[in-house]
Amino acid sequence: MSATTGPAEVITRFAPSPTGFLHIGGARTALFNWLFARRHGGKFLLRIEDTDKARSTQAAIDAILDGMKWLELDWDREAYHQSHFISRHAQVAHELLARGAAYRCYMTQEELAAGRAEAERERRPFKVASRWRDCSPDMATPDAPFVIRLKAPREGETVIEDKVQGRVAVQNGELDDMILLRSDGTPTYMLAVVVDDHDMGVTHVIRGDDHLNNAFRQLGIIKAMGWPEPVYAHVPLIHGPDGAKMSKRHGAVGVDSYRDELGVLPEALFNYLLRLGWGHGDEEIISREDAVRWFDLDHVGRSPSRFDMKKLENLNGHYIREASDGRLAGLASTWIETLIGRRLSTDELALLTRAMPELKPRAKNLIELSEGATFLFKTRPLDVDERAAGLLEGEAPHLLTQIHAALCALPEWTAELAEQAVRGVSERAGVKLGQVAQPLRAALTGRATSPGIFDVLILLGREESLARVADRMTKEQ
Repeated sequence: MSATTGPAEVITRFAPSPTGFLHIGGARTALFNWLFARRHGGKFLLRIEDTDKARSTQAAIDAILDGMKWLELDWDREAYHQSHFISRHAQVAHELLARGAAYRCYMTQEELAAGRAEAERERRPFKVASRWRDCSPDMATPDAPFVIRLKAPREGETVIEDKVQGRVAVQNGELDDMILLRSDGTPTYMLAVVVDDHDMGVTHVIRGDDHLNNAFRQLGIIKAMGWPEPVYAHVPLIHGPDGAKMSKRHGAVGVDSYRDELGVLPEALFNYLLRLGWGHGDEEIISREDAVRWFDLDHVGRSPSRFDMKKLENLNGHYIREASDGRLAGLASTWIETLIGRRLSTDELALLTRAMPELKPRAKNLIELSEGATFLFKTRPLDVDERAAGLLEGEAPHLLTQIHAALCALPEWTAELAEQAVRGVSERAGVKLGQVAQPLRAALTGRATSPGIFDVLILLGREESLARVADRMTKEQ
């Protein structure tokens, strides 16, 4: 793995650890990196940081790739796997050793434990102070285990001109001699990340601000190797509605959950994550094309964003209304088949597509859309929910008898003629239209809410509509 592009090309990367699903915060980080690269005509790379073999799983890798593809965050080149470059990481550690920028440390676990205990007694942060920094390795016992540590600078300060956080400085005396290579010869995360970013040609490191402290330590490796420093942009984390860091207790935190459990469209989540910590004036609805044209790091906020499910639902409702009827029917069919316990036929899928203009205006997600459509595919006698059952009591069976007769007399089955017939029943009965339409809705759909009742009559057709009304008309006779 080596950089093959010129220094002028922007290269960003997303580097998730495959220990679980694609977290909502990780998805936003990927999105910001993708947008920045696409805005500047550069490359967006994906690196799976799978060196922790005990926790990394193929299922997690698949979930990450699936989430990225669902959000249409396509990456350039092949997906890198950090574990494939362990020998390269070790090579750099030994090169640092040869340059005098690192040293073999033979401190024992007992010595480290004693140092931690002393720091705790003195109520100060623990920082490794190894005598081996300035000692010759020849003083060690032959074949004694050792780690390779970086010689952190002790004087002055390290400064990062962060594109989000601004100028941030740390006194070098606060930095410790971090481990680069463990005693078993395996590299640490801190070393591997720096080597991989350099070898992949990464020019901009855009990541969560929980990595800001790591940047100061990682710069020690970069400077010791004489490598170009990347541009850093540390983005504030996403918080829950209560201001605490986003976690499972706030609900869904994985991209797959928003798709598979909450019925969110990818373009809605894309738009919402874009606006979560970044803005372009007062624009709320931002297309993918505009996002690529407008995105910059200057308008990423420094404060944590709060996840607002209602805002996401409103955005999702907008994108459902904008989506094509055929696409929505295809997406909703899977949910509907689960709800009714059978597959939809080709004719039923066509009916679902025809019904979309009436169904989608009132849905905030695919679940509501699907639940609102199930009445089209249920078999008689129709089961009714509690609210609908209440609408079928009292005078309702008598009104439904009159409605049935009026509808049977229609010369043509159109929404206009059906409305005239139902209005006629309400006028003759001396009641408001709603008192007639509500029991009719309950009889036709089994629910208290539905698309316009006259549209429902047309979607169900004459035969099915009359049969459903008759079921409720005769049941109470």
